[in-house]
Amino acid sequence: MNKKLQVFISSTFIDLKEERQAAVSAILKAGHIPAGMELFKAADKSQWEIIKRWIDESDVYMLILGGRYGSIDPIKGISYTELEYDYAVQTNKPLFAVVIEESALEEKVKINGLDFIERERPAELKLFKEKVLQNMSSFFSDLKDIRLTVMESLPEIAQMNHLSGWISGDDIPDVQGLISEIDELREKNRKLEKENNQLRTIKSSEASINNFDEILKILKSIKVKVPASVSDTEKELEVNLFKLFENCKDTLITGVTNRFNVGEVESFLYYNVCPKLQIHGLVENEKVASVQYRRFAITKKGSEFLAYIEKQKVLEEIGVESN
Repeated sequence: MNKKLQVFISSTFIDLKEERQAAVSAILKAGHIPAGMELFKAADKSQWEIIKRWIDESDVYMLILGGRYGSIDPIKGISYTELEYDYAVQTNKPLFAVVIEESALEEKVKINGLDFIERERPAELKLFKEKVLQNMSSFFSDLKDIRLTVMESLPEIAQMNHLSGWISGDDIPDVQGLISEIDELREKNRKLEKENNQLRTIKSSEASINNFDEILKILKSIKVKVPASVSDTEKELEVNLFKLFENCKDTLITGVTNRFNVGEVESFLYYNVCPKLQIHGLVENEKVASVQYRRFAITKKGSEFLAYIEKQKVLEEIGVESN
């Protein structure tokens, strides 16, 4: 795509009007977009914020350095032109500069007078010039040199892939078809994800059922001796663990404790039944807050197991009636 770069032109204004215009025309001829802030008052702090934003939004920074240092920032004590240059360097903005030849500067002073040369801060201008010449820069004697520098520098900078630039709407490919295809794929992916979740739920449910069937078999195979005092019979009984769990479910849901002086049934459940149920995750032993005793209570898995048993009973009853 034909990418146009926005080039921010920085310089002092009154002494470099022709040079700026030469840079603007060369940038336009190269197919790019010139930008400058000469219409703003440099001493206005709010305008300096705008200038920084323009530099941020531009792709390239260009400096034209003549014989003047420029207006001074009262806080930092350096010229706004140097402030702009330093900001471009700090933000890693691609940049290049053209610096006036001494002979060309002398000729400008002869023709236009001393306003075209720095008389108040020549030392600062000298240091600024030395700083600029350490980076990508060249000298100019006339307007032709400026145009030539622009035409040589911009194509090289334009090869940098990270520059955003400006692109004509006509150069942007029609991506509506691609967007529609992406939307269709997203919808298909959403449906597949929904189906996948449903399958996971079914598999999880099947796994729980298989697990409950296995637990049921195990509990029925475990025999527990129930003392006569607990069973309220004349002799000791042997009952499978599942039967005990089912018969005592209401007590287990409420919880059985090891408090002092608890009933014989609760004590039997706490010490003889619950530890066996805990192995299969049907009950858990917990500390009761603010008291000195512990409690066995049914777990979520235990409740789900009981619900499964109740469901199986209902299905069996329906099956009997249908016969």
